[in-house]
Amino acid sequence: MQLYQQIMEGAFLARPNRFLAHVETEKGVEICHVKNTGRCRELLVPGAKVYLSVSDNPARKTRCDLVAVEKGKLMINMDSQAPNQAAGEALPRLIPGLTLLRPETVFGQSRLDFYAEAGDRKIFVEVKGVTLEKDGLALFPDAPTERGIRHLQELETCARAGYEALLLLVIQMKGVHAFAPNSLTHPAFADAFYHARENGVKVMAYDCLVTPDSMTLDHPIPILERE
Repeated sequence: MQLYQQIMEGAFLARPNRFLAHVETEKGVEICHVKNTGRCRELLVPGAKVYLSVSDNPARKTRCDLVAVEKGKLMINMDSQAPNQAAGEALPRLIPGLTLLRPETVFGQSRLDFYAEAGDRKIFVEVKGVTLEKDGLALFPDAPTERGIRHLQELETCARAGYEALLLLVIQMKGVHAFAPNSLTHPAFADAFYHARENGVKVMAYDCLVTPDSMTLDHPIPILERE
C-alpha cells in the first residue's frame, strides 16, 4: 500500500536526538523528523541512503520525515506507524470471513492495536514492527521494551478470557529467512514471547514488499523455536 505522496532521497549525516536527523539532499542539509524512536543504530549510519517523506504543511516544525533506509541490499521501512497501516490493509485476507475490524481497542490495562470479529470468532490483535536484521534473521526488539512484555501478557489474558489472541509481526523489509525474539538485547521479552506462544497466543510473522513510498505484507516467515 502507498504510504507517502512525495519522496526525496538523501544521505544520512547524524541523529542529534531520537526525534531528529540531519540528511544531505540535493537541496542541502535537511533537518527531518525520525518516525521511529527506537535506537536504529545499525540502520542510521553516516552515509546511508535514506528516504524522506515530504510534507507541504506549513504548520510543521520540519517539512520531512525520515521513513526508509537502505542497508546493503535491503530496503527497510522504519516508520513506526507503517506496520499498523499495512496490517489494517492485510488483516481482511489473514482472517477469513472478517466482519469487523476496529483499531485501538482497550482490553485490561492496555490498548491493543485491533479488535476483529469473523462469525463467532472474537480476536484481539497486537502489531509489532520489526526493523532489526542480522545475517538474514529478523529480530525484535532492538531495545528493551517493558511495554512489549505488557502487551504479550495482555494477549495471554485475552486468550484465558476466551478470545483469540494474535501477535502479528510486520517485518519491514524483504529478504529475511526467519524471525526470533531478541534474547540478547531483552531476555525478559524473549521469555514472555515464548510463554505467550505456549499459553494460547498465536504468533504470525510476515515480511513486506517495501519501496521508498510503500509497504505491503507479503509472505509468512518461520519463527525460530526456543533454544
